Amino acid sequence: MRICVTGSGYVGLVTAACLADSGNHVVAVDKDEDKITRLKQGECPFYEPGLKELMAENMRARRLRFTSDLFTGVSAARVVFIAVGTPARADGSADLSAVESVAAEIGKALSGETVIVIKSTVPVGTGDRLESIIASQTRHHFSVVSNPEFLKEGAALDDFLRPDRVVIGTHDDDAGDIIAELYQPFVRNNKPILRMSRNAAELTKYAANAYLATRISFINEIADICGRYGVNVDEVRRGIGSDARIGSHFFYPGVGYGGSCFPKDVQALASTARAADVACEILDAVHSRNVRQRTNFVKMVTDRLGADLKGVRLAVWGLAFKPKTDDIREAPAITIISEMLAAGAAVAVHDPQAMDNARVEFGDRVEYFDDAYDALHKADALLIITEWNEFRSPDFDRMKAELNQPLIFDGRNLYDTQTAARYNLEYYSIGRPSVRPA
Repeated sequence: MRICVTGSGYVGLVTAACLADSGNHVVAVDKDEDKITRLKQGECPFYEPGLKELMAENMRARRLRFTSDLFTGVSAARVVFIAVGTPARADGSADLSAVESVAAEIGKALSGETVIVIKSTVPVGTGDRLESIIASQTRHHFSVVSNPEFLKEGAALDDFLRPDRVVIGTHDDDAGDIIAELYQPFVRNNKPILRMSRNAAELTKYAANAYLATRISFINEIADICGRYGVNVDEVRRGIGSDARIGSHFFYPGVGYGGSCFPKDVQALASTARAADVACEILDAVHSRNVRQRTNFVKMVTDRLGADLKGVRLAVWGLAFKPKTDDIREAPAITIISEMLAAGAAVAVHDPQAMDNARVEFGDRVEYFDDAYDALHKADALLIITEWNEFRSPDFDRMKAELNQPLIFDGRNLYDTQTAARYNLEYYSIGRPSVRPA
């Protein structure tokens, strides 16, 4: 099938590469000329395991190509995906200007019967709005389908190639059949293709992310209670998660969620609720709890080291909002490091993938180290903020040798408290009793 994907960001590029890999001929479009030039050269603009190699393979096979000419891409396509950004406005609502703009351009470029698929995360009713915009620009027959993405950064290829479910929202059975056909190669493991109304599909995406975010904020609140009573949250988490109705997924305490989805989508769903005069106390609480979790971690550090951190050197392991990505959007590390700098600390940072993005964010306000242990040299404490695998089993003796004192603040509960005690570390984590050297 001939496909055009408008928007070559995270979702668009993964979608284009995976659809090309199943035999389709895909044109990926982006208005950023520099990005298109780099994509044509085989460069991937962000880190996602396996994506660069998948792009290269399908470019060699001539199933995937890139252009900044939207008209050329759309006019030859049977299916057009919209995968442009919907960032949050100051009030939390989704900014749909890019989606609406590209919809109008698509309408002008249509040359025949086309299925237009909304892959971007959009509020309920957006499909109706885009249908009107496109209809005002063309006389050709088209259908607008909602097909929300459920991609986890760091595991996006597996999520697309082996999805838990595929959601298709449309009242046009023929258009729904075409999109279902596109996804057939990816659901041979008997995972469902769910057909529903377009509005239901739009709401499903927000509801799913809001629920996952709620689980994270809930266990963080339980961890706070555990910390006040000297209870180990890991024991409580196992006790709760063993209930089949609850489970253990997305049930780990830490410094909170970040990234381009959960923070934005929770607030956007709350904004949608308020627009319909629906109370959204739970969603508001989920968001405020997540913000507070970062503040709590900062307080953990300053309670031990003092509010005035002048003359204090801190090492930070982890800048990305989660492992296996270089994405620092809404990352807890950004907030925490900014607070440490404001308190007067000198900060040395390391991350396996996110260093370049951190340089854009912090400039020369922090020191950057490609080696994790070099960042520890002469630091007064280590702050762990992202749970990269390479941080899970470190050389504790070397850590102690590099640090001025064996002091660790672990925002992801990577280490067992008994391990910390065995290595004579002073160790603070989330919702667990602190460990102090004998």
